[in-house]
Amino acid sequence: MWDVTTLNLLSRTVFSFDLADLSSEVGREFKEIVWGLMEEAGKPNLGDYFPLLRKLDPQGIRGRMIKHFLKIDSFFDRMITQRLELRKSNYYVTSNDMLDSLLDVSEVSNEDMDKLLIEHLLLALFVAGTDTTSATLEWAMAELLRNPEKLFKAQEELEQVIGKGKPVEESDIARLPYLQAIIKETFRLHPAVPFLIPRKAKQDVEICGYIVPKGAQVLVNAWAIGRDPCIWDNPTSFVPERFFGLDDQIDVLGQNFELIPFGGGRRICPGLPLAMRMLHLMLGSLINSFDWKLEDGVIPENMNMEEKFGLTLQMAHPLRAVPKKVLI
Repeated sequence: MWDVTTLNLLSRTVFSFDLADLSSEVGREFKEIVWGLMEEAGKPNLGDYFPLLRKLDPQGIRGRMIKHFLKIDSFFDRMITQRLELRKSNYYVTSNDMLDSLLDVSEVSNEDMDKLLIEHLLLALFVAGTDTTSATLEWAMAELLRNPEKLFKAQEELEQVIGKGKPVEESDIARLPYLQAIIKETFRLHPAVPFLIPRKAKQDVEICGYIVPKGAQVLVNAWAIGRDPCIWDNPTSFVPERFFGLDDQIDVLGQNFELIPFGGGRRICPGLPLAMRMLHLMLGSLINSFDWKLEDGVIPENMNMEEKFGLTLQMAHPLRAVPKKVLI
């Protein structure tokens, strides 16, 4: 459910087209490509541990990844070419989606935003943004169902600000501080990419008495940072209120190293603004429009919150919850 919802919102934002609709050939093709990429990316690769084996590709992971990337590159190329052809028509009415905006920029701006650059941006958004966003949404829902008092407090805020049963609009987000705190706390406890994206040291550097040699691959353990008792009080508990009343407001924009789910600096995740909007809209709408209960007699006290580590941080036992429509 969470994957379909994320892909639906993302594809409609970018293309004004539902790529999550598996009844269409385009939707089925895209899902097969993206899920194939994520599956291969999450597999342990011997070539990462033994560089001599990298070119040999003993598990075939590299070869399959290349095929998937070629397929998704061709897919985006077709989508952009079709849109460019439509824009040439005198009867074309702009949809004002992200693709139209990017093509507008490429036509009127002096910046070098060519078709290839747009394809690479779309690749980053869809491949890195679908699984990570859906995993974060699932963890947020799981933590709220495990902590009913937090769920009630969030629903109470939504009812007071926008009215019970209404979907959340983008303009509402700034007026929902508790919902924002829930998203931050979810990022702290369950960062979508626990080791972030690997970096490489450009030169020898000393950190806390340790020398990181030039060329070394660097993995930042965002999961451990978020649970460090030297930084956070009661670090294993889900407490959104911890983000209230801080002198130096901690945010996820890469400026506060205590909370860096998107990384930081020049290589910060380009999908950060879109992911933040989508998470608030989806989570807020789900808990404001439906009442939720756990399935199969599960109670909050015995919920299985075991984690499954990979490229992304997933629930080892997927959340199963039953929605009931809220009557306005």
